[in-house]
Amino acid sequence: MLTINPTKISTAQLHGYLLGAVAPRPIAFASTIDADGNPNLSPFSFFNVFSANPPILIFSPARRVRGNTTKHTLENALATKEVVINVVSYNMVQQMSLSSTEYPKGVNEFVKAGFTMLASDVVKPFRVAESPVQFECKVTDVIQLGNEGGAGNLILCEVVQLHIDKNVLDKNGAIDQHKIDLVARAGGSFYSRAKDGFFEIPKPISTLGIGVDAIPKEIQNSTVLTGNNLGMLGNVEQLPNQQSVNNFAKDNPNFVGLETTKKHTFAKAFLEKNDVESAWKVLLIK
Repeated sequence: MLTINPTKISTAQLHGYLLGAVAPRPIAFASTIDADGNPNLSPFSFFNVFSANPPILIFSPARRVRGNTTKHTLENALATKEVVINVVSYNMVQQMSLSSTEYPKGVNEFVKAGFTMLASDVVKPFRVAESPVQFECKVTDVIQLGNEGGAGNLILCEVVQLHIDKNVLDKNGAIDQHKIDLVARAGGSFYSRAKDGFFEIPKPISTLGIGVDAIPKEIQNSTVLTGNNLGMLGNVEQLPNQQSVNNFAKDNPNFVGLETTKKHTFAKAFLEKNDVESAWKVLLIK
């Protein structure tokens, strides 16, 4: 294990470690205007949603490590107190990346990156028409985290209007994660296409799982089952009753009389198919 005191390495090196380890990160494609009304567009991956009531998004344009200068987005947000945060889908990621080029102040990144400027309803900055979801926001606060290069500036944005492309909705009117096809930022030059890596885990808050500590020690100490496997086993509300285990054994005689390693291997195969009940039944066969 490499142990690092962040004060003992360069800001650039620390920046690389932070971005490589805290990933993937959602992208705030922030549209602003300056005091003279000139549009600006730039992506930021220090971003997330922090409240639904009121609806608050926060993103952070950090001071440049080289030269310790501030981003045009920060300057505009401080001057006008308005921003539009557009989400980034896969089919616009290359143009989004192009817009992050350090163009001189006053250059319109909408034009440079080939995006369509769409008038907002409530705020002055333009929306990105190609983005599937656009949040019109009022800037409620800007928290400066430092004065040196690399220091963040938390821009707190209250959503006052949002726009959703109907094509990314499912039949129930909710956003379909496959249709919206979002991308996320990782370390270096890497991105992640969210829908390629989706998997589901039942939320424990909707059930009261027995917990890993309630799993028999022989299973907890398995050399086959992983921590993820144990987490799945511990997320059930109760174990299968003996009658259902006996019926399972009768229908699957090949699982009867197995030695521990083989039994755990079969259970692991069921867990990889998200069949937790069958995994438990294999483990509980006498």
